[in-house]
Amino acid sequence: MNTLRLFEAAARLGQLKVAADELSLTPSAVSHGIRALERWLGIALFQRTPQGLRLTAEGERYAAIVRESLTLLGDGTERLLGVQEPRRLAISVTPFFAVRWLLPRLAEFRALNPDISVLLDTSQQQVSLETGEMDMAIRMGRGDWPALACDLLFRERLVPVCAPSLVDQARADPAGICHIHMRTVHEEWQSWCDATGHPPPTPDKAFFVDTLQLAYEAAASGFGIAMGRQPLVDAELERGLLVPPWRDSVDIETGYWLAIPPRRRSEPMIALFRDWLLQQVATA
Repeated sequence: MNTLRLFEAAARLGQLKVAADELSLTPSAVSHGIRALERWLGIALFQRTPQGLRLTAEGERYAAIVRESLTLLGDGTERLLGVQEPRRLAISVTPFFAVRWLLPRLAEFRALNPDISVLLDTSQQQVSLETGEMDMAIRMGRGDWPALACDLLFRERLVPVCAPSLVDQARADPAGICHIHMRTVHEEWQSWCDATGHPPPTPDKAFFVDTLQLAYEAAASGFGIAMGRQPLVDAELERGLLVPPWRDSVDIETGYWLAIPPRRRSEPMIALFRDWLLQQVATA
């Protein structure tokens, strides 16, 4: 084994002295080791030139074999001794859910599993879990993704919210006050109005935003009424930043789901996070 390491270093570096320095040996020891290997093989592995060592054709082929073999032996030894690559769990999640619900709880998972690093991808674009780039996703919807195994985390409840200063105006003239709409969600106001009997908002009083965070901040600043989605709006309600001008709330079919490719659901790291997340939901 030692002579193979001498040969690999000399083949890679092309100079006995440089190879000797890397291996903390003398050039004479490296040279004797290589000659012993050549005698045992019965093949000249190097041509000795004034400029240094030059691999023969047989030496080039053998160098590739030795280099690959030493790499395999090193990797196998690390696995045998339990030296592992850092484990990383990649999760695609909506920004609002990540900030409002997941991040405050994630420190506990990291404390329980310090050997697992967590990557949160909060891009608005829905990623494909089949490529393996992401291990799982937390998505808002109805859970009807046939290629994925989905666990319901919680369903949503619609409740209009506004700043405390707008409550009287909203109650006196509900159709005349500005209604804040999510640009990517078209049915929430209509669904709530159909279920409660309130008049639908008029188009000329509409204001559109592209995130729930912006909708809630606009409502809290007195811009108008936003459609709150419980439980993620509960923080504003508890602090009094937003209040419901009416008591009517409506349960809806959409919710937040943990989505995992079925073939990967039993992988130890994924199963560990899934069990922890469902426990968090159960005790929330």
